[in-house]
Amino acid sequence: MSIDDVDRAILEYLREDGRLSNVALADRVHLTPGPCLRRVQRLEADGVILGYSAQVSPEALGRAFEVILDVDLTAYDRGTVEHFETTVAAFDEVIELNRLFGSPDYFVRVAVSDLEAYEHFLTEQIITIPGVSKISSRFTMKVLKSQRPSR
Repeated sequence: MSIDDVDRAILEYLREDGRLSNVALADRVHLTPGPCLRRVQRLEADGVILGYSAQVSPEALGRAFEVILDVDLTAYDRGTVEHFETTVAAFDEVIELNRLFGSPDYFVRVAVSDLEAYEHFLTEQIITIPGVSKISSRFTMKVLKSQRPSR
């Protein structure tokens, strides 16, 4: 699929505001509403636009304390890897889970209410998973760039 400059503009405006009406979007990209809607529908059908969602304040959900975990496993057999990934992905506190090439084996973003909740999550859930050998926790000092909208 080929994406031209108009498609890129549509994508950028929708990334900024997914609730933008088709009429407003068409105006911004200098199209009439019909052709603009067809382009958006094509981008959706082709899997370029994966979906739409609301960005919710972590504070409102009691999840303002975010921790980045680097996790290494002791073994890399299919059972150990699948069990770790399935278990960690099921935790509500985990907002991102990535298997990496090299070291560490996994990058995990966790969102909880505070340090005490994180300590409980780490000791009662993560450390108890068989095959975990090393965990390193990092806390964000300041967000300098994010794809989350600013408040």
